[in-house]
Amino acid sequence: MHLRYRKAPEDSVHHPVFARFYARISVAADTRGGIAAHRAELLTGLSGRVVEIGAGNGLNFGHYPATVSEVVAVEPERTLRQLAVGAAMRARTSVDVRNGTAEALPVEDEGFDAAVASLVLCTVRDVPKALAEIRRVLRPGGELRFFEHGLAAERGLARVQRVLDRTVWPRLMGGCHTARDTLAAIREAGFELGAYRSLRVPDPGPRTPTSPCVLGVAYRPRADLV
Repeated sequence: MHLRYRKAPEDSVHHPVFARFYARISVAADTRGGIAAHRAELLTGLSGRVVEIGAGNGLNFGHYPATVSEVVAVEPERTLRQLAVGAAMRARTSVDVRNGTAEALPVEDEGFDAAVASLVLCTVRDVPKALAEIRRVLRPGGELRFFEHGLAAERGLARVQRVLDRTVWPRLMGGCHTARDTLAAIREAGFELGAYRSLRVPDPGPRTPTSPCVLGVAYRPRADLV
């Protein structure tokens, strides 16, 4: 099998202040905001080899089922990657944490049964390129499991999201963009959408620019075999 990936330079993404902030609020959101239940739903039924894009501080690791033989977890931010290594050591599943970006995944072509994108596509610099990389590393018929926040259905909140994305939000929140249309991007990348549902995070709770979320599955077409 030919390898087409490029090794990411050290600290190609570096947000140390945001990373420490995220490490604290993400744990609180999991325990008090209901995010842990969404992570469990996202990963239920997975099997085989899995690549996780933007693993952050490794909060997904404890939710992988025993049917997963290996997780290759890619995280470009040094502080979060170090935390992910600690989480990997506590996980039931074998987890290999690697430095890399979504746009240049340090893994082989068609080497994975599934890919996981969890609250990460909002932060990548080039969404079409990241999704093309995910498609490259999945075997034909492989799954993309996604749990992402994105563009609100309500015009007022969507307008607020777009204003934030053009001004302060990406700078303050580690490159996050609140108004990206995840479903449209996945379709445009050539994936076949499976079941998905829209949800609000937290629910119940205050409505924020990051509240509108979508959770679901898409597939690399089996037609890629020919």
